[in-house]
Amino acid sequence: MSNFGTFWVLPVWFCLLAYRRYKGYSGRVMEAVTHPADVERLFSTGAHFAQVKSRRHPSMKAYIVGTKGRQEIFDLAKTVDQLSAAKGAMATLAKEGKTVLFVGGKTEVAGLVEAAALRVGAPYVASRWLGGTISNWTEIKKRLDRRADLTERREAGSLAKEHTKLELVRLEREEKKLAWRLGGLTGLAKRPDALLVVDTKRERHAVKEANDAGIPVIAIMSSDCNLAVAAYPIVANDASRETVRLLLAELTTAFDEGRRVG
Repeated sequence: MSNFGTFWVLPVWFCLLAYRRYKGYSGRVMEAVTHPADVERLFSTGAHFAQVKSRRHPSMKAYIVGTKGRQEIFDLAKTVDQLSAAKGAMATLAKEGKTVLFVGGKTEVAGLVEAAALRVGAPYVASRWLGGTISNWTEIKKRLDRRADLTERREAGSLAKEHTKLELVRLEREEKKLAWRLGGLTGLAKRPDALLVVDTKRERHAVKEANDAGIPVIAIMSSDCNLAVAAYPIVANDASRETVRLLLAELTTAFDEGRRVG
């Protein structure tokens, strides 16, 4: 086995420490051992894998510790610190009774985003972002109210009494369409107080609406994302299901704990 291969099976904090020394980062070397247990948990999920250098956003340079082949490697000690700050923000939001909208529609993480939101009773968008969800909230609220009205009247049996069979077919199609587009937003009575986003580059429209409205963004983001768009960035491999699962679990647990305190 090559020396490089042996290098990556050593404990993660030692690997990062050794790698920094090898690359000449002696001034920052102690950051790697600040949270060894937390760093190792992230490392075990593949959180350290960033994009290739050609895809890296300039704002991410300080979060790269080195490379493995063509792929760059995140400084997970910094990720741990970011996660701690994001968990504090989630706990505070919950304590104050605020609403967090979970957003993440790419195939590999959509199910995880939906499950995490449902776990804490939060609204979510786990498919394509519906433009205007924040910037044109009044119109979105009308659609939500329309869906709620159709559902209530159908369950009460009043639709069948008031409409013909052809009208009922059209109303059923309308309700299904609204459910597909707005299902995760059911119960959202006002604009969200914060967004929790997986992959800000993919969800750029949601992030822009939040930024324009002054709504803080908590984000799990890889090296191809712009760090500046998130108030609480968590730099990690946003394409790894296990990484996203772990980070969402940490964030929702913090939200739950904050709600209990509140």
